[in-house]
Amino acid sequence: MNTILPNLKIQVNEKIYVKDPETSPLGKKIIQKSILLIDEIGFDNFTFKKLGKEIDSNESSIYRYFENKHKLLVYLSSWYWSRMEYKLVFATTNIQDPFEKLKKAITIVTEKVVDDESTDHINESILNKIIIAEFTKTVQTKEIDQENKEGFFLIYKRVINRIVGIVKEVNPDYPFAKSLVSTIVEGSLHQHFLMEHLKTITDCNESVSITEFYLNLTENVLR
Repeated sequence: MNTILPNLKIQVNEKIYVKDPETSPLGKKIIQKSILLIDEIGFDNFTFKKLGKEIDSNESSIYRYFENKHKLLVYLSSWYWSRMEYKLVFATTNIQDPFEKLKKAITIVTEKVVDDESTDHINESILNKIIIAEFTKTVQTKEIDQENKEGFFLIYKRVINRIVGIVKEVNPDYPFAKSLVSTIVEGSLHQHFLMEHLKTITDCNESVSITEFYLNLTENVLR
């Protein structure tokens, strides 16, 4: 799969950015360093001024790519979910058994992400940590309804609906497919967060993976 994915361009809604960062070395550097800096200091403490120091460039140069740091975080999120969609498609396309296909899909969206060295300027493992810690900040805003109308979260919703389609293959009569899948996708991020920071309120640990929990949940619900 890694030999195929690098040849595919990750699609991000053009309304999210001012200038596509993938089109220039500076844009790619902005993405690379923003991921590292957000992971280091957190999104709340992250500013374009601090990022400018990291990339040895003026703060104004970043505004040529992104209107504000919220749009930058939405971009990173969209890139992440677009990459996730490609993984889902390639991993499940040739699986004929619906439940085996569903198990594969759940594994992909719940497991810990490992960096793919084919994307030089994006460390997927660190980006995964950012999504775990900060993803809710992209959607829980006053602007959510307008941004949703503009398609900012189309890729994220598409990932969920792809898995919803598989759930319906497994059990066409199950009435809560969308709620189940959205719970799995977003809930897995929360479980990763709990494993890292609030270990006493999750059963997931080094012995019991988050993927194992959601596979067990899904099998019992759809049985």
